[in-house]
Amino acid sequence: QPCWREYLTTRIEQNMVVNCTCPISECRAQPTTAFIYSIVSSEEIIAKYEKALLRCYVECCSNLTWCTNPQGCDQILLKDGLGYGAACSKCSWISCFNCNFPEAHYPASCSHMSHMTCAKCNHGFCWRCLKPWRPNHKDYYNCSAMVSKAAWQEKRFQDYNERCTFHHHAREFAISLRNSISSIREMPKIRNLTFVLDACKVLEQARKVLAYSCVYSYYNQDIESMDIVEQQTESLELLTNAL
Repeated sequence: QPCWREYLTTRIEQNMVVNCTCPISECRAQPTTAFIYSIVSSEEIIAKYEKALLRCYVECCSNLTWCTNPQGCDQILLKDGLGYGAACSKCSWISCFNCNFPEAHYPASCSHMSHMTCAKCNHGFCWRCLKPWRPNHKDYYNCSAMVSKAAWQEKRFQDYNERCTFHHHAREFAISLRNSISSIREMPKIRNLTFVLDACKVLEQARKVLAYSCVYSYYNQDIESMDIVEQQTESLELLTNAL
């Protein structure tokens, strides 16, 4: 029993307990959960084992995923099949279920979030697989393009990137403001500030949409639709700044 305890403890601590087999090389039997509970007595090790089981279960279920909040969240989300999930009930983060980008990025598509362009030679590639955007993907920028075109593309990228970065920073300010107001509400004799908190949440969402609108606009080649998008974006930006 001491040998089994040491073996299982090591496998659990190394995050290799799922599907582990008997330590005898000729034996392919797998220890059951009941057997592991009877051998391992440490509550800390058992807690790690249960986390490993839960992680394995979530990874095996196509309709489940973990919250992708980069600040850290252990909430399990149910995919709704629409590409964008509902806000996490624990941290309010909204994840994208269709790609590996850490948050929902409407109106930019998943393809937009994967497409990168070299500022020097204008070569388009996918940041996940590092392969050329063509033929495996939907678009391509020719590396042999004229210098003037490359310079124009680089300037265009810089403009949209600066706008996108600005809105992300402004969104962080809104989050910081909401946190500050939340702490004020806990002080005695302070009136209800729920309406201000609601305004901060709207501000966060608006900045998020404006940031990803920059990504959408950068890759959109439809001039007619872009006129409408730019008008709507400008209107939203003016109202957001006022808020």
